[in-house]
Amino acid sequence: MEPNKPCWCGSGKKYKKCHKAFDEKLHLLKMQGHIIPDHSIIKTPEQIEKIRLSADLNTAVLDAVAAEIRPGMSTQEIDDIVYTYTVDHGGIPAPLNYEGFPKSVCTSINDQICHGIPSEDDILQEGDIVNVDVSTILDGYFSDASRMFMIGEVPENAKRLIQVTEECVRLGLEQAKPWGFLGDIGEAVNTHAQTNGYQVVRDIGGHGVGLEFHEEPFVSYVTRRGTEMVLAPGMMFTIEPMINEGTFEYTVDRDNGWTVYTADGLLSAQIEYMVLITETGHEVLTK
Repeated sequence: MEPNKPCWCGSGKKYKKCHKAFDEKLHLLKMQGHIIPDHSIIKTPEQIEKIRLSADLNTAVLDAVAAEIRPGMSTQEIDDIVYTYTVDHGGIPAPLNYEGFPKSVCTSINDQICHGIPSEDDILQEGDIVNVDVSTILDGYFSDASRMFMIGEVPENAKRLIQVTEECVRLGLEQAKPWGFLGDIGEAVNTHAQTNGYQVVRDIGGHGVGLEFHEEPFVSYVTRRGTEMVLAPGMMFTIEPMINEGTFEYTVDRDNGWTVYTADGLLSAQIEYMVLITETGHEVLTK
């Protein structure tokens, strides 16, 4: 790109004053054999501001669920809260009708790893743990995060699983640094899970997000340090390890084609943050 032309990022600055050094660094890393992001997954300043607004709404939706969730509540009631709050604030629930998914949110209980479908028949019981996965479209921009909820008093093994899952996300976040690697995040997550006797689901991971619901890169949690894509400022993705109490193996519900269960019937937990890589570290956009 010509040095005096406007930069490709839309900042309005000349290329030589904006992303020229950035592109040169990526080119050097590519020549060294590393996987680098292309411009299509580097968010521009204008896009980042719009995505932040979507992320703010996504956080508010999760807060609305947190204020109401309780024993005796159906997962359909959670779906109703998500749909109503999102639409009333100008957004669209991203899961609704996505590749045929029938609801506005995923609610995954106990041995359900992910993609649990809300239902009037699924009643939250004292002692359950449930992941509520909220994704929001606002003015065409996407955001995504999930939280674990403990329903009433839960068994100690469930508390410990959620605690370790939180720790895995935190340790992964510590590795979300500019010019590091996605593999750094994966190794931190997987090492901590296995040290505590748990297994990370291998085939399902995080993803780029912002301009689409699911973008590149795929974020694995069974990777090695110094591998996978370079973390360049402007990249945006989710950190959302799924941590199983027993085996990492899983089954998919044959009837609905969506809900993923642990193969051994033991518990699973997942916490999802949406992260922006910055010049100096990272920013959590929604959690």
